Amino acid sequence: MKSYLSFVALASLAFAGAAHAHAHLEKSQPVANSTLTTAPKTLDLELNEAVQVTALTLQAGDAKPQDIGPLPKAASSKISLPLPALAAGSYTVTWRALGEDNHMMSGKILFKIGADTHAGMAH
Repeated sequence: MKSYLSFVALASLAFAGAAHAHAHLEKSQPVANSTLTTAPKTLDLELNEAVQVTALTLQAGDAKPQDIGPLPKAASSKISLPLPALAAGSYTVTWRALGEDNHMMSGKILFKIGADTHAGMAH
């Protein structure tokens, strides 16, 4: 009986830990590591729970990152922001958000606009 109660207690703790997992990015548009034929008009982020976005930047190649905004005022699990007109090239979106559990999370989304110059090249 003692081992059964220990198992139940351990299982309860494991479930409680899973129930309080941190927020994470589930989808983005543009998709990470994608090559697009046309420039996206918006940046769309979808997370597994509502977050408050605290920072969002867009960096073209090696240029200085530029803020994307204005940032949403309310916490949400779906964030959509307009992007400036983008030329062909490589881009990095860097984001930071505060989850409902007060855990700060961040990530990067890399994407390219234009034909993949390495595809089909003979060496």
